[in-house]
Amino acid sequence: MPIQIPADLPARSALESENIFVMTDERAIRQDIRPLDIVIVNLMPTKIATETQLLRLLGNSPLQVNITLLRTAEHQSKNTPLQHLERFYKTFSEIRHRSFDGMIVTGAPVEHLPFEQVDYWQELLDIMTYANGHVFSTLYICWAAQAALYHFYGVPKYELPEKRSGIFRHQVLHPDCRLFRGFDDDFPAPHSRHTEVRAEDVRRTPNLRILAESDEAGLTLVESLDHSQVFMTGHLEYDRGTLDAEYRRDLARGMDPHVPSHYYPNDDPSQLPRMNWRAHAHLFYNNWLNYYVYQETPYDFVMQGQNS
Repeated sequence: MPIQIPADLPARSALESENIFVMTDERAIRQDIRPLDIVIVNLMPTKIATETQLLRLLGNSPLQVNITLLRTAEHQSKNTPLQHLERFYKTFSEIRHRSFDGMIVTGAPVEHLPFEQVDYWQELLDIMTYANGHVFSTLYICWAAQAALYHFYGVPKYELPEKRSGIFRHQVLHPDCRLFRGFDDDFPAPHSRHTEVRAEDVRRTPNLRILAESDEAGLTLVESLDHSQVFMTGHLEYDRGTLDAEYRRDLARGMDPHVPSHYYPNDDPSQLPRMNWRAHAHLFYNNWLNYYVYQETPYDFVMQGQNS
């Protein structure tokens, strides 16, 4: 089944070239089924690239998914054309009366700031609090995972001595968890961050369960016991070249970055990066959609939210 997006969204041509089934709004309204409604809160500066990465994963599913893209009203994006934002994105005030089956909140390059100093922090707090009552399951990625763990559970973040960038192996701690259906005992995933949350803080927190850890990258995946919140500190959605682009950007800025770990063959940035996480990325997002959203959301959950 397809993912439903506007006909003129730039991601459409890229997804169709990869044989991912997309459906335009006009065709979708003629489908006599109950699709899933997913909202993506895109905090990344390179919004079009992030849209494509996430839609690629959400679109590779037998479920029909309606997508709403959400941006913060408090922050003016410098890397995405205003025309694109106005055409394809909603603000929180426009959707807060609705309910959604699922929500994804992306990372953001604001790790160097205390949470309270981020210019859209209060708006993000409102969105995260809203999600608890109007979204059945929310997936928080990277900085958003740190922000949500801090907001809901008081879990702090810590500065790393250097940027943690690369592809790291992760141990599955609870193979019975439905997010890991089809997974191997361990799996690779990209990380790209300057801060971390620590397992010992999470283990002291009731109602949270650590699902995956890495000897090198640390805490990787956490969930609330009711599955309504999933926190991922890595970036399974990344493309092959995302870490490469970040590394070359940091080089150009004179930041003297370390070569991303376990990424280039022989640690040689002149070579094509390895991509060995794609299969697990598709599995993870399919499992989240199927087991934490589709199979658990009451049929009329979204309808009730829209009529309340």
